[in-house]
Parts: sequence; structure tokens; C-alpha cells
Amino acid sequence: MTAHSSPVVRFAPSPTGYLHIGNARPALLNFLYALNHGGRFVLRLDDTDRVRSTQEYADAVSEDLAWLGIEPDVFVRQSDRLALYDDAAEVLRAKGLLYPCYETPDELDRRRKRQLARGKPPIYDRAALSLTAEQRAAFEAEGRKPHWRFLLTHRTVGWTDLSRGLIEVDTATLSDPVLVRGDGTYLYTFTSVVDDLDLGITHVIRGEDHITNTAVQISLIDALDGVVPAFAHTNLLTTASGEGLSKRLGHLSLRGLREQGIEAMAVASLAVLVGSAEAVRPVASLEELAKLVDLARLSHAPAKFDEAELAGLNAKLLHGFSYGAVQKRLRLLGVEGGETFWLAVRGNLERLADAREWWQVVEGPIDPIIEDHAFTARAADLLPPEPWNATTWKSWTEALKAATGVGGRALFMPLRLALTAHDHGPELAALLPLIGGVKAAARLRGERA
Repeated sequence: MTAHSSPVVRFAPSPTGYLHIGNARPALLNFLYALNHGGRFVLRLDDTDRVRSTQEYADAVSEDLAWLGIEPDVFVRQSDRLALYDDAAEVLRAKGLLYPCYETPDELDRRRKRQLARGKPPIYDRAALSLTAEQRAAFEAEGRKPHWRFLLTHRTVGWTDLSRGLIEVDTATLSDPVLVRGDGTYLYTFTSVVDDLDLGITHVIRGEDHITNTAVQISLIDALDGVVPAFAHTNLLTTASGEGLSKRLGHLSLRGLREQGIEAMAVASLAVLVGSAEAVRPVASLEELAKLVDLARLSHAPAKFDEAELAGLNAKLLHGFSYGAVQKRLRLLGVEGGETFWLAVRGNLERLADAREWWQVVEGPIDPIIEDHAFTARAADLLPPEPWNATTWKSWTEALKAATGVGGRALFMPLRLALTAHDHGPELAALLPLIGGVKAAARLRGERA
């Protein structure tokens, strides 16, 4: 393992579904690591699965990453790189490290079951290595197409993991991995290594479910005379109940969360900080979030993603936004009112789109809710002349209390229901000047305004 001054990292999704919150974690951890260390971020689409990979999903990957604020420095597709894999496979064949096997899936399954029944580990027995040229020819005459396995050197492969410290795997406990299928297509284990070497990847940051793969991949890198990158195997994101996340959970896709009105930085904050040494909190920018990432201090337990926690983070994030941060988006929502309106309502929002509801309250018309017509009519009579400001509410309600003897909730709730048609919401001291005298008086008298 060598030291790397300027890291090159990669995120390598398969375009076989929409990215979900679990995919956001490795994407962000890689991007933020590069951001924090002046490195480069490679987006590689592992799209060699011709049946399940689609252009729609490929486009969605780029869109969803852009929404999170991730813009790759390099973009490649494995489907464009088949010649590289062909060349690397020939290197391994020339070294006697890639050998043809002719067993069918059924035969392999029966063999595994026999080994298990004898109390042996169900690893491949390398029977194909002892096949004669005549036996291979006979299999091919039957129409069997060989799959190709990589001959592991049985040894202990170790590395100092940036997240977990020293990890050692005895490759004698592993089957020789299939690198080339019978139809000639390549498997992830192989193409990933070839790409990492070709693209100069210096740091591989990925989920702990890849630890065993890493021992195989280091063996492959050595066989291809490459430089072994640094590895970090991080804890995985699960649902709140501890289940694994998958592309089938559509509502937890990044696309689904975006459509629900969740802020990108709320997703990023939770995806990165949950299961880390840092308290989960809303972070306003990826630059700030990058400073909080310490791969060595990530928990080794699964990181549980809680949708309720995400909703709370989203609200807290909105409550801290300046008007400038949301001005264009408010305009797209049809919300005017400027900074005064934003500062009045932001503390009551769970989603930015909720601002439309409060703009409707300000702009009208609404149907007021009147419980005591005499009381609200008296309140209308006592409205002071405009212009109004932040002190108007206090002076008006004090005058109303003096005139009617009504105070506390019995005074404030009828006013809120009449003025907003809601029993909760932003401070009326801030809303009243925005509603204005004409609409306020009409609503207090029970008129739609």
C-alpha cells in the first residue's frame, strides 16, 4: 500500500434501478473524501448487465448525484471499455491464472451440497484444473461453453483498512472466483479491478459487504502488476428496523425523496453523519460536511436510517435558510412576499412547498373561521390605521383585551382562526402586516378575503 498525495476515488453504481438513500452514503463518502483532500471523483457506470441496465437509469444516476451536489471529474461506462477487459484477461491467461471450467450450475450446486454434508466448506474444488485437452474438447463438443476462474494463490491477504484497521483474509477459504461467464461477459470482480487500475483509483471507499471481494481484488491487482489502492470498508445504511436497503424501496430512492420535497442537504447530512462519531444534525453545505467525515471514526455497527429523523432534519435545515438561499425556488412555487414573508414563515415549514400554503393565507382569498362574531367584529373595529409593523399586533391585542376583558388563548385563538383559517402557524405579529388592513378587517367580519 503506498501513500497517495492527491486521492482519486470512484462511485460505481449499476444503472439497473434508481439510486436510494443507501447508495447516497458511499457516493457522498467518496465525494467528500476527495473534496476534503483535493482529490478527484470518478463516476463509473457498471453497465455490463445488458438485460437490466437502461439508459433511463443511467441518466437518473447523473441527475440524482447532481441533486446531491456531486459533479464527477471523470465519467466512464464499462460498456465502452470491453477491449480493456479483453486485454487484461489475456494477460491472466498467459500467466496461467485464468482457467476454463465446464461445470453446469446444477453440477456445482450438487458438489457444494456434498461438501457441506461432509462438513467441508463449499468452495470450488478446482476439478477443472485436472481436465485433459481431450476432456475439454469433449465438453465443447457437447456444446458447453466454459466459464473462466481466477486461480487464487492460497495465502493470507491483509491490508490496513482506513475504517477498520488491519483486516486479513485467508484466500484458501475462498472459491476461485469466476471472472468470465460462459457467454463471454465479465463479472464485477474483474472489471472493477481493471477499471481501478486504468483510472488510477487510489482510494476505494465502499460498504463492508465488499470485504471478502477485497482480498480477491488485491490478488487480481498483484497478478496484473498493479498498485494496490487504499481501502475503507464502511458500515452499511439500513432501515430503522435494521433491514437492508434496496432499489425496490422506491419511496427511499433519491428521486422519491426529492419528489417528497426533502432537501438534498438533509439527505446528505443524514446519510453521512448517521453511524459516525458526529452527532446527526443539518449541515448547510457539502464543503462543511466534508470537514466532518472521518473514516476511522465510523461505527462498525449498521447505520440505521430513520425517515422520521430525516423529516426533522429537513425542517431544521429550512429554518436556517436565508432568503437568498431560497429566493429563486420560492418564485418557482409562485410565492412572493420577499424576505419579510420568508422570515415570517420559515420556522413553521417542514417542506419548502409548505410556503405556498402560508402565501395563500397572506395573499388570500381564504374562508375565515369565526367562532364568536361579536368578538371578531369588535376586533375589526379596533384595528389601528396603517402602516403596520412588527409592533402592531401587540398594541392591537392589548387594546382588544382592555375593551373586552378577554385575554390569553381565548383572545388569540379566535383571531388566528379568523385571520388565517388555521389553529397553528407562524407568529401573527409577523403575518399581520403582510395580510394588511383591508383583508384583516374583512376576515374578522367573516368575509372571504
